[in-house]
Amino acid sequence: MENLINDFSFGLFFWQTLLFGVLLILLRKYAWKPILSAINDREQGIEDALEAAENARKEMLNLKSANEEILKEARAEREVLLKDARDIRNKMISDAKEVAQEQAQKMISQAKESITNEKLAAITELKNQVAELSIDIAKKVIQQELSSEDKHLALIEKMLKDVSLK
Repeated sequence: MENLINDFSFGLFFWQTLLFGVLLILLRKYAWKPILSAINDREQGIEDALEAAENARKEMLNLKSANEEILKEARAEREVLLKDARDIRNKMISDAKEVAQEQAQKMISQAKESITNEKLAAITELKNQVAELSIDIAKKVIQQELSSEDKHLALIEKMLKDVSLK
């Protein structure tokens, strides 16, 4: 350390200090300002990016909330539509059942009426056939019995007695 103090030169110190000062001025003018400006710009860019990211996060939360609300509304609307569709389906089924039941009742009543008409027609036809057969039988019996005049008169008298008795 003594050696350092003995070799100390004021002229060299002055020039070194002057050169160091010039170097600081030059660095400040040409290097520090652009470096600090670049650092400040970079810092501002990072802050802007962080702020944009925060805004994007908030917007995403808002969009998520809005999407959930839209989904909730869509589900509610779907439920309403499904309920309406079920109600319409049930109404259509009940209407179809009523119409089918009415048609079945109408067909049953028409069938009963048809059966009754057919029955009456069959009974009438049967009566007519019985009447015709009876007349034919009666003709044959009368022709055989009335082949003689005596039998004819006896039958007439018998019929007159039956009619008067009643």
